Amino acid sequence: MKLRLLAAFLLSGLYLPLTAQTKLTTNIPYQKLVEAKNAEAVGMSTERLLRLDNVMKSFVTDNKLPGFTAILIRNGQIVYHKAYGLADVATNRPMKQDDIFRIASMSKAITATAVMMLYEEGKFGLDDPISKYIPEFKNPTVLTSLRFSDSTYTAQPAKSEITIRQLMSHTSGLGYGMIDGDERFKALYQKAGITDLFTTEGVTIGESVRKLATLPLHFNPGEKYSYSEGLDVMGYFVEVVSGMPFDVFLSTHLFEPLGMKDTYFYLPEGKSDRLVTIHRPDHGQWAAFPVTFYDPDYPRKGAKQFFSGGAGLSSTARDYATFLQMLVNGGAYGGKRYLSRVNTELLTVSNQTGTLFNGEGGPMYFSLGFSVVNPIGHDRGLGSVGKFNWGGYFNTNYFADPKEKIVAVLMKQTQQLSGDTSEATFIRMIYQALDD
Repeated sequence: MKLRLLAAFLLSGLYLPLTAQTKLTTNIPYQKLVEAKNAEAVGMSTERLLRLDNVMKSFVTDNKLPGFTAILIRNGQIVYHKAYGLADVATNRPMKQDDIFRIASMSKAITATAVMMLYEEGKFGLDDPISKYIPEFKNPTVLTSLRFSDSTYTAQPAKSEITIRQLMSHTSGLGYGMIDGDERFKALYQKAGITDLFTTEGVTIGESVRKLATLPLHFNPGEKYSYSEGLDVMGYFVEVVSGMPFDVFLSTHLFEPLGMKDTYFYLPEGKSDRLVTIHRPDHGQWAAFPVTFYDPDYPRKGAKQFFSGGAGLSSTARDYATFLQMLVNGGAYGGKRYLSRVNTELLTVSNQTGTLFNGEGGPMYFSLGFSVVNPIGHDRGLGSVGKFNWGGYFNTNYFADPKEKIVAVLMKQTQQLSGDTSEATFIRMIYQALDD
């Protein structure tokens, strides 16, 4: 990694300092995560946090989960950080607070933040067509029919070009390959050799995105919401605009400055033993998840060159909480500014999808990287208006509440597990512990 960083510095010349975070010039609180002296100091109840602890612990003691870590921060202070159960059932390895989890789609928020950092450098507009930067996206088409026997298809010209805003808000019309809800797109993406999510193979994001650009869309850009590989495209976009490999850009512009020492696309050898095993239920026991259309060991083996902006990162609960705290702080952390307050709000809480995300009367909308609670969601008990959140393929979850100054991360590694209520319970138990 050190050689990659040095090479990036040499290649980028004077460009790197222009895109780095800047010195904070205003007095913004919560600039470093610290342990709270006591819960009451940050307006939470010790007695009610014990209630949260007991309820969360029961998910392991009742065998509903093999293990997990959880962290809760209020006003920049850690009031709860626990590890429960096992990180690997086969070897009986206990879960630890600093264990590393595949965060999958929680990568999207980090990628979106990187995009917004470049946006603040004046390098592009959110309504620019992506084809301006990745020419293969020029003249998109919309799928009209597909023959499953050989994956041949017909398509018609789209009504408009795909914009950067649409890619970030999942309204571009792109699909999601093997996890797409439409079987036609699973067939199309597989035939075209699109790499979904993660891989141990020697593929680059540029290669996959350029193939993706030639395929038809679900719908005309901007007409609907459909979860997609839009943030994978944006990871490659960061490479194109910055002139740096995506992993190096994130390391130099976010992870290292923020002190996120355990966040990577691929784990260094000295940290790979901290990766938590993905488990699935098997006749009342927990078994390691097998190789399917991906190898679950991807963060520590293989070619290690596919930097998926939509799903590729691994991290710890505390690292990810640090990233979220920066956003709750309005784009600042550790005496440095990463985004302006206005553009942090644009990224996190602005409504970019109208009613496309949840429909009329829905409890949430989508911003440029998050689902966001609206007044209807507040009235349904989902948290404060403006609370933003998302999760990952292996059942990692997080939320940040700018109004209440709360950051919460729940890290699990499970698949094929139905009826898991730990996330909803965690949220409820956090809000019941507020004491002011």
